[in-house]
Amino acid sequence: MLHEYSTRKEREEAWRMMVEGRNEEAKEMRHRNSTLKTNDTPDWDTINWAEVDDTRDLAKIVLSRVIEKVYVVRIQEPTVFVGVEEDVQWIQRKLMRARVEPEYSPEELTDVAYDFEDVIDDLMLRSPAKQRRLGNWERCLLIIRIHKKLELMKSKIPALPCLPIAIASGANHDNYFEERVWSDIFLIHHRSVANTIVSPVEQKVSALLAQEVIHPHTKKKVMRVLDKFRSLNDFLAGLQSVELDACGMVWMEELSHVALSAVTAIEDFINKKKRISFAFGKLKSEDKLAMQMDKIYAKIQNLSMHRPTEFSRQSQSRDTESTVRISPQPTTQEPNLASFTDDVHAMVKQLLTDDKSFRVIPIMGMEGIGKTTLAKLIFNNKDVLNHFPFGVWTSDGYEFHLRDKEKLMDSNLSQLGDVWNYHVELQRLKAFLIDKRSLIVLDDTHIPFLEHVIRILAESSNGSRMILTTHKISLPPNFRTMSDPHLLRLRGDEESWALFTHALKKSILPELLKLKDKIVRRCGGLPLLIVKLAEALSHKDATIEEWSTVLQQFHHDQQQLWSNTLYKIHKDLSLYMRRCLFYFTLFPKDFDIPARRLMALWVAEDLVQPEGENETQKTLMGMLNGAITDALRQYWLSKAQQATFLGIHTDTRSELSLGTSRIRRLVDHLDKEDVSFDHIHGDYNTTSTSLPPYYQDALSFMSFDTRKESKPGEDVGNFLRQSISSGCFLVLLVLDLENVFRPKLPEAIGKLTRLRYFGLRSTFLEILPSSISKLQNVQTLDMKHTSINTLPDSIWKIQQLQHLYLSESYRSKLMFGQGTNFPTILQTLCGLFLDEETPVRDGLDRLLNIRKLGLTMSSKQEAMSFQLQAVVDWVLKLNQLRSLRLKSIDQNNQPWDLELKPLVSLVNLSYIYLLGRLRNPSVMSQFPYSLIDLTLSASGLVEDPMRLLDKLPNLRSLKLLAKSYLGKACFALSEAFLSFEFLNYGS
Repeated sequence: MLHEYSTRKEREEAWRMMVEGRNEEAKEMRHRNSTLKTNDTPDWDTINWAEVDDTRDLAKIVLSRVIEKVYVVRIQEPTVFVGVEEDVQWIQRKLMRARVEPEYSPEELTDVAYDFEDVIDDLMLRSPAKQRRLGNWERCLLIIRIHKKLELMKSKIPALPCLPIAIASGANHDNYFEERVWSDIFLIHHRSVANTIVSPVEQKVSALLAQEVIHPHTKKKVMRVLDKFRSLNDFLAGLQSVELDACGMVWMEELSHVALSAVTAIEDFINKKKRISFAFGKLKSEDKLAMQMDKIYAKIQNLSMHRPTEFSRQSQSRDTESTVRISPQPTTQEPNLASFTDDVHAMVKQLLTDDKSFRVIPIMGMEGIGKTTLAKLIFNNKDVLNHFPFGVWTSDGYEFHLRDKEKLMDSNLSQLGDVWNYHVELQRLKAFLIDKRSLIVLDDTHIPFLEHVIRILAESSNGSRMILTTHKISLPPNFRTMSDPHLLRLRGDEESWALFTHALKKSILPELLKLKDKIVRRCGGLPLLIVKLAEALSHKDATIEEWSTVLQQFHHDQQQLWSNTLYKIHKDLSLYMRRCLFYFTLFPKDFDIPARRLMALWVAEDLVQPEGENETQKTLMGMLNGAITDALRQYWLSKAQQATFLGIHTDTRSELSLGTSRIRRLVDHLDKEDVSFDHIHGDYNTTSTSLPPYYQDALSFMSFDTRKESKPGEDVGNFLRQSISSGCFLVLLVLDLENVFRPKLPEAIGKLTRLRYFGLRSTFLEILPSSISKLQNVQTLDMKHTSINTLPDSIWKIQQLQHLYLSESYRSKLMFGQGTNFPTILQTLCGLFLDEETPVRDGLDRLLNIRKLGLTMSSKQEAMSFQLQAVVDWVLKLNQLRSLRLKSIDQNNQPWDLELKPLVSLVNLSYIYLLGRLRNPSVMSQFPYSLIDLTLSASGLVEDPMRLLDKLPNLRSLKLLAKSYLGKACFALSEAFLSFEFLNYGS
């Protein structure tokens, strides 16, 4: 911004004076302000060089993009340059030289580049395709506008203030500067993008430019913000492999918040402009957006100049040399198969396939979770022994234990030679493996010959497999032969107790069962701790006093192991996944966290894409299995507090602090120590001036007040009413009131126009405020298990709605007005009740992007068959459908007829739930091959369903509930159901 040098307003006014020939007036202004020097360079001491360097990065990005744009247009639409070719070339060469020789003030140079980009956009309107849409008068005005802009730019460039940067005399820059510019252009496209920061802004700006015609001044402001974010790409990419200190995490949270502000500001503008029809309103809206972009740009500039500098590379952080390493095999106990039955079954099924190509199957999990134990159970499994005649086990890459089924030997390969030679032995190992169907277990990823073995066996076709145990979340990208990893989770309470009793070397007296919960909780589901505690107690007297003392002493070992484990998790996760983990800390202690609620939070704050979770997110959810131990929660809570994830406090760096105790993510845990407790549950009337300092910047509000009285609903209703009337929560993205009994939602809820997730599940709410239709940005509206029977037609005005969950048990119906405009992007529609009045044909069947559908159908018997036919025809149009839940009941809530058509064309359908008498059971033989989970209830089948389903290769789970099958027994062919895992056969 170079305030010491000149203000932008003064410079622009002076430029206009000179263009209009008012040179004397321009000179007087320059003399009056003394800082605007057209021909002179400023003194070195008057320039903020940190700011110049930061802005120069932005200038390079903008210049490269604009120059590339000119080249592309010149190739694709050369005719648009007719009449202005000379002027465009002159400006282009000047900007290309400025890109290589940074002699001009970067901010003024960036302004000129944006102006030039605006000219190029205008020139594109002269293309033959677009000219046909313009009238003669519009064409003339366009030519005049282009010429005026070019003339203004030609006068601006010589007047650009220069920086005192020495240029080597005599250098022939003309010969090489164009080549350098082109190389930088291509570098832009190969940058790694910090997805969670930059991509949402890019997507929203693209939507703005694609849908709206906006003034060049506003467009420049928006592009400047986007380019500033892009200028941080390389820096953000570099942060993925470093350990940020507390200030660095604060910086990252601030940057994320600013990016979110940019996204929501543009989102608001797009939605508001659609509703404004008069010109003055549109201009006012654009002015507001331009001012918001200026404020956001100033914040990014400030953050960019105060980037974190205190961090260390992960490879230089704590390692095994500086921490106590607890052996993964601390005990001589035999592995307990009962605790790992499901894991062994899943792994054996992956291993024993007919695929002849070499595959690597990783076992992933934190330290001490039982990776080596599971690998041993598999290595010695009877079916595995029969399938793989030869086996190799190594834990360090130097000792190879070989198992030869034919010779029944277990030898050490390194002892076969007189003198140990790594390369010689490796060659012998290659020869051994290349022709033999073998199972290789590498009990560590840090094994020297890992890549060698993978290269050797990658092209083999003898059906060999490799099991690789690792605590890392991600593996090298060159593992092209890798199958889906098996994720080991923390053991549940009963599994933990079973493992403990197996490892204990004595029987447990009845009075000691009082300590069961304490033992299970102390170990946190980690097998290594469970076995260590059992070994310690095995040598003590079986009394309450002795065991309690051991449990207390065991606390130190537990803390040490969790400290090492948590640090490794933290180190192995990417930066954005560390931020994802912060959201676990919003939930109460010992809370079983549903994956859907976590995903809703992540999507609402642009941490993940709404299309679904990627492999890293699946890995994280799989490892933690929806619940976290006390140690995990405390560790990530401390990290979240350091990063001011929950709120901003004055103990952060002064440049980043926005105020005292401002809360960004509000959670009501009914904790009287929380600053928000009195605001939400206090008996006094909170003044309107006391709330804004706390909740003006809140992004989410979650309540866990699960009391079954009227008080929770009254408290949260009063709090929302007072807060919104005080100007709070206006930037709220998430309002999650799940399990809060009948919250009294105020009409003012309609002011929360940025809301993306509205969770009302299990609230038993009876009525929605009419203002809900104003929540134009809501993507997920969850009303499952509410008492709402009828939803107004205005619900369809929420055009961003993607996921709608209704209350199946309360027969939730949707009202449809004449010509209802459905949100075409709706992907989830669950719990909807259909009767004879519900318009399916030429109504619901216009929703063609549905991926998850759940319907209950009931009407008069004569009308039922017509509606069923309409629903089935609609379902067959849903090419993206993944989950289908259909119920057919009569007016007495008893199962009724359900007639289907072949669903084999729905290639993405993996889950089916059907309640009702199947009138054509043979349709089951024409279910899609993608089907994984099938549930039937009251189907009235007489023929054995297993014979109808034996052609479904991916079917894993079959549930035959009450009256679904009337036969006595089920029979399956041995070669069918290779993927089968679960069968539930009800009475």
